Amino acid sequence: MQPLGILFGAGFTCAVSLALGGLLLRDACRDPGVRLVSGAALLSLLVCALCGAGLVYPLVLLAIGFLAIGAAVKVGQGWGGLAGGAPAPRRYTAMRILWGIAFGMYLALYLANAMAPETSPDGAGYHLGLVSRYLREHGFVRITDNLYAAMPGGVEMLFLFAFAFGKHSAAALVHFAFLLALVWQIFSYARRRGFPVVGASAALVVFASPVAGIDGTSAYNDVAVAAIAFTLFHLLEIWDEARNPRLLAAIGLVAGFAFAAKYTAWPAVAYAVGFVVAKAPSGVATRRVSRLPQRAPRSGWMCCSKAVLPVAACAAVAMAPWLLKNWIYLHNPVAPFFNRQFPNPYVMTGFEDIYRKMMAMYHLKSRWEIPMQVTTYGSVSGLLGPVFLLAPLGLMALRRKEGRHLWLAALVFSVNYFSNIAARFLIPPMPFVALALALALSAVPCMPFMAVAVAVLSAALSWPSVVPRYAHGDAWRLLRIPWREALRIRPEEGYLERRLEHYGVDRLIEGKTAPDSTVFTFVPIPEAYTSRHIRVEYQSASNQIAGKILWTAAAPEYAPTWRLRFRFPRQTLRGLRVVQTNGSANGSEDTWSIHEFRIYQGERELTRAAQWRVTAQPYPWSIQDAFDNSLATFWLAGETLEPGQFVEVDFHGEQMADSVVLEAAPNQWGARLKLEGQDAAGRWQLLAAAPTPGDAPRPLGLRRAVAAELKRRGIDYLLVFDTDNGADDLRLNADLWGMRAVGDYKGARLYQLP
Repeated sequence: MQPLGILFGAGFTCAVSLALGGLLLRDACRDPGVRLVSGAALLSLLVCALCGAGLVYPLVLLAIGFLAIGAAVKVGQGWGGLAGGAPAPRRYTAMRILWGIAFGMYLALYLANAMAPETSPDGAGYHLGLVSRYLREHGFVRITDNLYAAMPGGVEMLFLFAFAFGKHSAAALVHFAFLLALVWQIFSYARRRGFPVVGASAALVVFASPVAGIDGTSAYNDVAVAAIAFTLFHLLEIWDEARNPRLLAAIGLVAGFAFAAKYTAWPAVAYAVGFVVAKAPSGVATRRVSRLPQRAPRSGWMCCSKAVLPVAACAAVAMAPWLLKNWIYLHNPVAPFFNRQFPNPYVMTGFEDIYRKMMAMYHLKSRWEIPMQVTTYGSVSGLLGPVFLLAPLGLMALRRKEGRHLWLAALVFSVNYFSNIAARFLIPPMPFVALALALALSAVPCMPFMAVAVAVLSAALSWPSVVPRYAHGDAWRLLRIPWREALRIRPEEGYLERRLEHYGVDRLIEGKTAPDSTVFTFVPIPEAYTSRHIRVEYQSASNQIAGKILWTAAAPEYAPTWRLRFRFPRQTLRGLRVVQTNGSANGSEDTWSIHEFRIYQGERELTRAAQWRVTAQPYPWSIQDAFDNSLATFWLAGETLEPGQFVEVDFHGEQMADSVVLEAAPNQWGARLKLEGQDAAGRWQLLAAAPTPGDAPRPLGLRRAVAAELKRRGIDYLLVFDTDNGADDLRLNADLWGMRAVGDYKGARLYQLP
């Protein structure tokens, strides 16, 4: 019965999308691929609204789906509305047979992999991890400890709709439906333009691409973004011919849906608006009929406004929920990025800088390596296929209007590529490049079937058993046709255990932890297969701080054994400020932290008064942790070293002092500090140019204090891998921590906090 549930979940989602697309477009466009994607934009908005209202229940989704299908049938936009008339008689030529075999082989490969248990890293991790949580919670909840929850989830809303009925594989099948819609539209667009063989060739090149295959059969969203981008392109081309105003709403919704699917697709909105602005002055309403009396011509500005306003308004409707959700929950509409522009306590700007740097280069030494890596070797999240090394030949298509439009769209949807050089981020521009290449090759004199030959070659080179002959062993790709697993003839558990790293850890957590408990880990695990709340160290500022608190007692370099003493003549002060004066050298990731900030008058430490006001720059939100008299906690700057960073105490009155002691960890060798004081007149003056460093023994009872602090911060269990920093101390001294080891699995150990 499980395969039937999977097929129903995915099929029902696609049927509702087609119905909504028919209601939106009516007779303006009957292309099923366009209707599917346009309707998916509407369905995504509906599910998003239900999430906001806390109404995500299977019965509610079922009712909405049947209402949409019923409404489409009632107005004549059901399944019969997809046909544009009587089907033309088919001639089974050698070309059609060849195409049928090639597409059929890949269809079988992809369908089986999409229906098999979900084992993709990100799909089984955060994409469906969040989807399953929304279903359990019946809608959105405030999530501040997972940066992926801040990413726009337009496609995930469709996954949620399917997941409610068919679970993980149904979501993957929905993504596969986007791949089919994309491939169909490549052919449909080319056939509409009068070069069907070119369209079929380009469609096969895209369909056979190894990265499109594995991405499109997993619960990812890159292929969906490509389908949305091409649907927008297709709608704009149709509108340019017909000028049907009904298309403008669909154009706006699809453009906004691109942004709602992935931040990197934001150029879709500018592309849609720019295209309409460029074309609108010639008139927007409908084709003119010469026998009707003509009104006075409207100004270009009025024509432009009439066209652009519905596009911009509908795009804003599709984008607004995600921007608003982030603003309400995280005080940053475009979280988890641009944290300098929208300061917040949830993502540190230092992490954002490191994340951007890592995504921009991965492990490559030079960007000159990118062409071979993304087309052939596949060590950067998959490979497009060796045929795409011929992409520069597609520039010959610039001689045609269609070629210029294709290359413009390719440029628009690749403009953000160098912010993340993974091969899958080239999937959105790939259809446009494939069409331009096929169009250029079809124009080669005396070789009209060059495009066909290249497409067949691409399909041959991209088959799973052939790819290892030229790609690296770590290339992300499909391996075989797992039809037994797809039909659940073989048990799902065994397949997941073999193919999904750390799936066994999920089972350990489910069996050994209390329901609704929170588990902290440094290593991401497949969150889609556990109902527990998983906090991963790198995914938020609070998690990073929790990880460093753990290391405070587990790793010697993080222990607060460094003492920095500033001495100065005793005097009356209104405030004190420690300023960091050094910058990070050679791209290092050095940062600055303080466990305790202590102020003395002689041997007497000044008691922290309620009227004291403390602040810091950057990351002021945890500054109280440097004044809480606990060495288990600390203030962390949250950025790499920059001159001018400071921690400041305003006494809101006057205090007599003559020294300051900072208690800190010794792992911040690049920090250079000075002490300033504010006199009675409010002037800041240098008190000490540098501190005198010293060492102190590791505090007694630090392990138990750290364990208690982590518990206070909402963590119930620690999942520690043997390769983690400090893992040996936890394993050997669990009794000193006050923790209880509750289970282990292949080098992963689960501890319950006291």
